[in-house]
Amino acid sequence: MTDRKDELAANLAKVEHRIAAACAAAGRDRAEVTLIVVTKTYPASDVRILSELGVRHVAENRDQDAAPKAAACSDLPLVWHFVGQLQTNKVRSVVGYADLVQSVDRSKLVTALSKEAVRQEREVGCLIQVALDAGESARGERGGVAPSGIEELADFVAKAPGLRLDGLMTVAPLTGEYAGRQQAAFERLMDLSTDLRRAHPAANMVSAGMSADLEEAVAAGATHVRVGTAVLGVRPRLG
Repeated sequence: MTDRKDELAANLAKVEHRIAAACAAAGRDRAEVTLIVVTKTYPASDVRILSELGVRHVAENRDQDAAPKAAACSDLPLVWHFVGQLQTNKVRSVVGYADLVQSVDRSKLVTALSKEAVRQEREVGCLIQVALDAGESARGERGGVAPSGIEELADFVAKAPGLRLDGLMTVAPLTGEYAGRQQAAFERLMDLSTDLRRAHPAANMVSAGMSADLEEAVAAGATHVRVGTAVLGVRPRLG
């Protein structure tokens, strides 16, 4: 276990250096950017090590993996983010452990999250997932609402009992006008965040950037970056 702790500590130090350098280049304070470690496919033992190393935010994208892991780590001082596409039949489980759901992209999901948050007497933070590869009325390939749908959905979240509108999230698109243009995509998200905050000033979280493009996200103004492989390594294929 000490070998794994050494490995994760070294990886975290490299990621921390990247974030700090990106903040310096952008003229930003390092404290403005929160690292979320994406622990999907990795065991609860890794989550425990990360907590020992000072990580406070972790993310998962599949409830069947996340629920038992969160239960096994319930004694740790962690903030759990759910970042995957979420079906309504998984909402009851997810609300049991997720402090924030970053993939809110339709009113039906908002209604389900609200009902369950009230039932469990929890407040769940919500980010609107923005699909920059969507047409004006379509959803993105990996979920998300088109920019034109943000205002209506945000208002719906803000009025929903048990939910808190925290901001916006995106994944750099693989198709469309922003394909291969991560910084332009993240700058577009920042513009959309500015628009959102006119109506909802407290919704100031902007989650963007992953292992390969966190520098572009920081340069654009992201408040949170979601990093998996750069911290945990590339998981070997099974079989």
